[in-house]
Order: sequence, then structure tokens, then C-alpha cells
Amino acid sequence: MTANEVIDCYVTDVALQLPRKQRNDVAFELRALIDEGLREQAGASGRAVDAAMATEFLNTFGRPAEVAARYRPTLNIIDPEDGHAFRRATVIGLAIIWALGLLARLLQPVDAGAGLLGALGQWWGGTVIPSLWWPGVLVVGFAGSAWSRRRWPQTSPWKPRAVDRIHGGRGALVMAIVGIACGLYVLAHPRWLLDYFWGGRAAPAAYAALTYADAFVQGQALWLLALLLLNIPMLAGVLVQGRWSPLMRRLQAALALLTCAVMAWTIADGPVFATAPSDRTAKFVLLLIVVLMLLDMAIKRIRRVSPTRHGQPHRARAAFRREGTATSCPSRSRPAGKRIRSAKTDPPRDRARPATTTPHQKSSGSRWSFTTSVNCSDARPS
Repeated sequence: MTANEVIDCYVTDVALQLPRKQRNDVAFELRALIDEGLREQAGASGRAVDAAMATEFLNTFGRPAEVAARYRPTLNIIDPEDGHAFRRATVIGLAIIWALGLLARLLQPVDAGAGLLGALGQWWGGTVIPSLWWPGVLVVGFAGSAWSRRRWPQTSPWKPRAVDRIHGGRGALVMAIVGIACGLYVLAHPRWLLDYFWGGRAAPAAYAALTYADAFVQGQALWLLALLLLNIPMLAGVLVQGRWSPLMRRLQAALALLTCAVMAWTIADGPVFATAPSDRTAKFVLLLIVVLMLLDMAIKRIRRVSPTRHGQPHRARAAFRREGTATSCPSRSRPAGKRIRSAKTDPPRDRARPATTTPHQKSSGSRWSFTTSVNCSDARPS
């Protein structure tokens, strides 16, 4: 093949991967770029262009698919900003599906002939392979979300959200308080459900299944009831304040840790219910609640953002304070005894101003305060 035939073959392979209305223009432009590059390489090497030089040059130019991708818009099924969320949702979802499938498989009687390897094989074929529907669903969901954002960008603008906001609003908080109160009543008198739905005509075995063990009633039950009751005044305080204050957040975390500790004590100690099946179910539910509570606290801990460096607060936060507080005079910032200028209230620079001030003096209308308690040795006149 001649050099022109090699170039024509390359340009054709690139153009065939583009839309029909774009092919001829791209082929013309690409052929001109390649010819120019080959002429420069031939001049630098001191020999004429041949098929070998053209092939070597085109291999360094890039594969036809890569070159074609430069001439057409990028097709992103999942937007780059959604990549980490997609990976996180995929991993968490598959982990839950696989764990539940493995647990269900191990709880079933294992055939003596097949053994554990047979159970794992059944889990692989019955749970792992079919679970790939989950990434497919996520791809469709994230792709639809990305398309809607590109199609109607004005419908999803960024909005600031307060860190101490009440998720769901005050209505959700009221529903949570009512739910806790109702749940506590049912937990204190579980047999009430049988009387309410069956009018006291339920089977004796049902009443026995919902009867607490005496050791649990005299021990852990009192602690659990007290800790759960403390959630009501805490949520009521948040409802009155209209936000989660730092103190309420710390109280919530401490109460959650104490509740998890008592629940773990209940699981490790004696029976909760008088009958064995009810006791196993109750302890499984308690274990699941403990795991979810600890996971929620760990996620909140990981997602917490504190703009600090080496334990020091952010410079802007340390340098400026709101009205009513005093600020120090940082080095190379302003002279001692001077305050931050205000465009509305400060006099022009060519007008005489007092050289000294009194601590915490404020000019009328200015929202910044200052102090003379710290001297700046390297201060310069403003």
C-alpha cells in the first residue's frame, strides 16, 4: 500500500464512526491535519513519506475510535458528578442483597453430600447472578435523572440547606413523637394487640408468645423504657426551638449510644419473651436496630465537615466576628487601634481621624467591632 492508501483507509475508518451528515467535513479536516503532520515529520527525518512512515504516524495519532470520539459530543449515561453516588449505591445494594441471600441459604438445612461448597454454589447461582438487576436499575435511574437535568436545568437549582434543620419539618417531628408514644404503649403491653384485634378470643399460644420473661421485666425492660421515654422531651425541645442545636445533637448521640448498650445487654443476657421462637425474633430485631443505629451514627460522623487545618479554625472564621464580639488585630492586616473600614460610615482617607480608640468602640451603622487589646508590631498606616 502507498502512503495515500494508508491515510485514506485511516480517514475512512474514522469517518464511518460518525453521523452521516458529519462524515465528509470531518474526513476533509482530518486528511489535512494528517498531511500536515506527515510533511513535518518527513522534513524532520530527511526522507520522503512512505507507507511505513504513514502507518507509524497514524498509530501515534490515535486509534480511529479515539479520534472519532473527539469529533462528536460525549455520551454520558451517568453524569460525572453522579459517579461516586452510583458506585456507593451499587456496592451497598449488592452487599445487602448478597448478605441476606447468604444468610437465608445458610439458615436452610445443608445437604450432607453437598456440604458448605454446595450451599455457596446455590447462593452464587440463586442470589449473586440474579442480583445484577440492581446495577441495571441504578443505571436507568441515574441516566433518567441526568437526562432530566440536561433537558430542564432550571428545575433543579442548588438551594442552601441549614445544617441544623429539622428533616421533614415540624410535622414529621410531631409524627415521630406520637409514634414513639404509641410504640411505647404497645411494647409495655404487647398482649393488648390480641385483645384489640381479636377481642380477647385469641389462642392461648398467642398470649404466651407475647408474654415477657420475668427476668427481663425486672431488669433491662425498665432501662429500655426510660431511655425510649427520654426521646419524647428531647424531640419536644427541638420542636419548640425549630432546629437541632449542638446541645441537642450531643444529647441525641449520647442517648442513642446508651440505648444501643442496653439493647446489646438485652441480647447477650437472658430471654426477652417466655417462648423460644418469640425470644429469637425479638433478639434478632434488637440486633438489627443496634446495627442500623450504629451505622447511622457512623455515616453522620463521616459526613461531618469542619473547615480546619491542623486543628486551627479557618482564618476567615477566626479573624472576623459578628457585632458584639471583639476581634484581635492579626499581623500585617491593620494597625493597632484601627477598625475595619465601612464604606458607608468611614470618612475619606484624606480626612483626619483619631489615632487611638477605646476598646470595643463601634461607629454608628457599622456592623464590625474592634479592640485595642492586641498590638501589631508591624502595623502600617492605612
